[in-house]
Parts: sequence; C-alpha cells; structure tokens
Amino acid sequence: SSNVQAWTVIAIENAATKAALATIANGQKHIEECPLMLVWCADLSRTKQMGERHNYPTDATVYLESFVVSVVDAALAAQNAAVAAESFGLGMVYIGALRNNPQEVARILKLPPNVVAAFGMCVGTPDPARPYNVKPRLPQRVVMHREHYDPSLPQEALDSYDATLSAFQRS
Repeated sequence: SSNVQAWTVIAIENAATKAALATIANGQKHIEECPLMLVWCADLSRTKQMGERHNYPTDATVYLESFVVSVVDAALAAQNAAVAAESFGLGMVYIGALRNNPQEVARILKLPPNVVAAFGMCVGTPDPARPYNVKPRLPQRVVMHREHYDPSLPQEALDSYDATLSAFQRS
C-alpha cells in the first residue's frame, strides 16, 4: 500500500536464539532443528524514520490501518519467500506461536519500538525419513462466497473437515 514496504525479515541461524524462540512457541522442536528461522516483522519503525528524514508527516504510523498494512506486507513477502523456497526443493513451516509473548520476542531480537514479530518461518531441506503432510484446509464451499457473504455454514462440510483434521492430528 503506497509502496511503504512496512515489513522486515530477520534471518536466524544461531542455535541459542532459535532455542529461546522455540521456548516461546510452546517448545516446537522444528524451530530448533531447522537450519534457518525467518522472523517476519510488521515494521512501522523504518516507515516513521524515513518519513521524519524527508519531513513527511508520520502521524499515520499510530493508526490501526498502518499496522494492518504492515502485517499484510509481511505476509505477502513471506508467501513469496515460501514459494521461492519450495521451488528450490526446500521445505518451510509458518510459526504463529511467536505471538505468544511478543515482548520477549522483541527483547530477544532487539526490535525497536513500532516493530512487532508477526510470525516465524522455519526453512530447511525436508528429511525423506520423516514424511509430512500439509495440514488440512477448510473446504472451498466454506470459505468461498459468491456475490455476497453467506453466513450459513454447510454442516456436512464442517463435519467432514473436523474428521479429516482429527485424523491428521492423530497421525
């Protein structure tokens, strides 16, 4: 939006840093095991600094809309990185649990004010000895609407999804 590019990514390879982040994320072992952990940040600090540098107003950086734009920017950049990584045969998994304790993540990563870690991404080479599956997604007819939002939910689709997700989690 407006070419603000309100995102930052922090590449982490240090084992101690990954272990500290894994602790915040409920002990997710793949954070410690991956060779590269990317932390995608909503970054309004740089936006504010650049505005001040050019004597532009920076009042908008405190609005919810600016924060939403920065999270969307981070997500779009991360998805492009995920597609690129997968095109090279790498695997990745998003880590939302970094938001369990944003203050501690900010301390560990030395984030300045107006920067928040939106999510992480573990990147590495998939181990063929440890097969994986993609977590099931809601059926299209639950998330896709035509012409207007339809608040009714197809119960049979939800029941089927619940059964599929339960089987996935057991496996």
